[in-house]
Amino acid sequence: MKKGSKEAKAWGRKMKALRNKPKSKKSTRRGGVRKTARRAYTKIKTRRKTNKAKKKSNNTLKLKSIASSGTLKKVALGVGGAAIATALISMVAPTSSIGKFAAPAGAYVMGGIEGIIGSMALSMLSRPTGNANMSPAMEVL
Repeated sequence: MKKGSKEAKAWGRKMKALRNKPKSKKSTRRGGVRKTARRAYTKIKTRRKTNKAKKKSNNTLKLKSIASSGTLKKVALGVGGAAIATALISMVAPTSSIGKFAAPAGAYVMGGIEGIIGSMALSMLSRPTGNANMSPAMEVL
């Protein structure tokens, strides 16, 4: 379009009308920034009070966690299994040489490696104080 032509003048009038037209105010769009320098449409985060007392660790809970651990259960099962196996072998064959292997075998069957360790530790702690060469029946005499 040539400068000064009818088309150019019409286009100029159109642009002038668009420039002088009052703009419509837009509301805050989602994700935009408000005039107060806050993000639009975000939830307000609640602040934690600083004067709140901290939880103290409870010693009874620690004891419960130790008692409910799998290792302690296996040790207890091993000790029980050793006692049961020893009692059974002594009832079936009191003079058998297999008797000394009954306790570790029963502990392993019931509690695994932890059971063997637990039963051996308990047997070491509860060893009789008398003469080790004599059987318990002869000590009384």
